[in-house]
Amino acid sequence: MSLSSFSTIPTAKFRLKTTPLTLRSPFLHRLPLRALKTHKPTSLHISKSSISASLEAGVGVMATKLGMMSFFEESGTVVPVTVVGFREGNIVTQIKTEATDGYNAVQVGYRRVRDRKLTKPEMGHLEKSGIIPLRHLQEFRLQSIDGFEVTQKLDFGELFKEGDLVDVSGTTIGKGFQGGIKRHNFKRGQMTHGSKSHRQLGSIGAGTTPGRVYKGKKMPGRMGGTKRKIRKLKIVKIDDQLNIIMIKGALPGKPGNLLRIAPAKIVGKNIPKS
Repeated sequence: MSLSSFSTIPTAKFRLKTTPLTLRSPFLHRLPLRALKTHKPTSLHISKSSISASLEAGVGVMATKLGMMSFFEESGTVVPVTVVGFREGNIVTQIKTEATDGYNAVQVGYRRVRDRKLTKPEMGHLEKSGIIPLRHLQEFRLQSIDGFEVTQKLDFGELFKEGDLVDVSGTTIGKGFQGGIKRHNFKRGQMTHGSKSHRQLGSIGAGTTPGRVYKGKKMPGRMGGTKRKIRKLKIVKIDDQLNIIMIKGALPGKPGNLLRIAPAKIVGKNIPKS
């Protein structure tokens, strides 16, 4: 059989029926996929409550944690306090406005260092305002920036007084990889009667259903070394001669760590209701 004979064999014609694919779900209507392409994404809506939550009750300062001690009040009550000291700094390095940056904020610098400790962009940012080299830069987002100027020095004694409530944030002490007992306060198993499960985690989920471990399960992992804020702590003592303050309670981090101290947020008093 020659190759030309194949041209006389009738060929079958196939027609593919094209129907639009649909999303089938008991929670959705039958919606064609091509309709999803013409759907316009909705604009992101930012609520007023999220904006007010990011605002600070007032400008704050940065300080260094020195350690803890016992403080005796006039009534004789012993109060555990954390001693916080200040180094050179807490200078206004930049003022941000809605016209230039889209929001109102005051940038503050803390802890003087040598020039070679900073990068050229960091040095250029500070030299632009004629400020000494500072290690830490943080900003406080405020409702109003009236009364602040660049190179203005912030004195803790002028911003706060004894008895005020403050919010203190810092980096907690890193404890490395820890088990469930230390990290999440789990209970241990029996130590006797033939038990072979003492500090093990045990069962972490079901079997066939759901057949997986839920996200967010409390399990062993890295503990500490994260940012933590403790709210509404009372200022017990301000010592201008020693340039230290005493705050009631424990503060995050170990001695020598950087702390951020700001007026405590109280909704309806210094923070507007949403």
